[in-house]
Amino acid sequence: MTKKKHTPAYPAELRERDVRLFRENRSEHTSDNAAYRAIAPKLGCSPDSLRVWCQQAERDAGERAGLTSAEKDRIKDLER
Repeated sequence: MTKKKHTPAYPAELRERDVRLFRENRSEHTSDNAAYRAIAPKLGCSPDSLRVWCQQAERDAGERAGLTSAEKDRIKDLER
């Protein structure tokens, strides 16, 4: 039995755009949480999804500790 490849619910281009829009509009809100709750519905995603995307973008840019997307992909490939 072969496993199906996981298809993300949101395309990468959409996630990148949403992260950029969050960063551009973050200063209009009192906290990150308030910004996620206010901005996410306008983008058509949940606040938690937007938060996860923003945090991963920060890891990929070296602004936050943790595994980058490339490192996560490499680990997944090694585990297969």
